[in-house]
Amino acid sequence: MEILQYPDARLRERAEPVAAVDAAVRAFIDDLFETMYAAPGIGLAATQVGDRRRIVVIDVSPEGDDPRVLINPEIESAAGEQVQEEGCLSIPGVQERVRRLGEVRVHALDRDGAPYHFEADGLLAACVQHEIDHLDGRLFIDHLSLLKRQRIEKRLARERRKGGDEGRKAG
Repeated sequence: MEILQYPDARLRERAEPVAAVDAAVRAFIDDLFETMYAAPGIGLAATQVGDRRRIVVIDVSPEGDDPRVLINPEIESAAGEQVQEEGCLSIPGVQERVRRLGEVRVHALDRDGAPYHFEADGLLAACVQHEIDHLDGRLFIDHLSLLKRQRIEKRLARERRKGGDEGRKAG
């Protein structure tokens, strides 16, 4: 699948809850994983491929062997804060430090539609928040200062004008 690139307006659309998990949803999840791993990335939201369902796939393991599916994810509780270097498959070549919640407890449905809960901290907590932001039409650059966002937008606009993909990489 093609990953939408900023400033595509579809990245700002809010996703809708998944009413039922069926074979078509599971096939879409498999496609999301394939796209995420090929990019390569550690998380991908359905909205990043132009689909408005609340579905996220994540794998923060170094080996790429801990796939997680989050359908209709919600953060139930949180504590503390952390700052992590983040990038985004929809904004290639941009890496910035972002302040996020340090620990989160998440409720979601798995790939079979069964509800589950898990707790996360560190990179997994940051990734979950990053992907839920996508489902809500927010990007990680929205957490940056206005000055940093403007610099990034100017740089990306300059690269688009040059037709340049130089220096771009998955984040």
